[in-house]
Amino acid sequence: MKFPILAAIGLTFSAAMLPASVQAQDTSMSFFITSVGSGNGGDLGGLEGADAHCAKLAEAAGVTGKTWAAYLSTQEEGKRGVSARDRIGKGPWFNAKGDLIASDLDQLHLMPNIIKTTALDESGNLVNGRGDKPNQHDILTGTMADGTAYFPSEENDRTCSNWTSSGEGSATVGHHDRHGGGNVSWNAAHNSRGCSQEDLTKTGGSGLFMCFATGM
Repeated sequence: MKFPILAAIGLTFSAAMLPASVQAQDTSMSFFITSVGSGNGGDLGGLEGADAHCAKLAEAAGVTGKTWAAYLSTQEEGKRGVSARDRIGKGPWFNAKGDLIASDLDQLHLMPNIIKTTALDESGNLVNGRGDKPNQHDILTGTMADGTAYFPSEENDRTCSNWTSSGEGSATVGHHDRHGGGNVSWNAAHNSRGCSQEDLTKTGGSGLFMCFATGM
């Protein structure tokens, strides 16, 4: 099991360093970035449609028997929307090659093993990042850096109308490769130019999003 982000800062990692409860977990794929989006920009069919897309891709890749949730938040008028971190279970999560992404929600949001070489799609392939053509490192999240939904006082659309808009609005995106524009956040780097497929492409994305197995 590899942990490249630790190696990058001169530390070594082995499975023996994990808590016993994590070592005993199934290390088959429980995290991936979608290889394709909805094809309709930020209109993913709402959270339900996004979750179904995750499940469809996972099953096509040969991973069955798991419940999948898209890492997406929503916005609601007068109250806090649904938070991405509350949708995805408690971890641990592994990519298609068995690399540990995070052991729990705290690690996921404070120091996840999410970089270009680990944030793989459901087939274990790299997702294009900064320097690749086309760049597709803008990953839809609609969330703040701690994984929670925006406050009700936030007037701007950050979720493409709760993932139903392919035109007006915008969406918060993260950079799965941790590069670009001086912002290395994997889940809250900046906001998209719009919600159409064309606008998402112009800002360095293609409507991709992250999927996590909930453990349920």
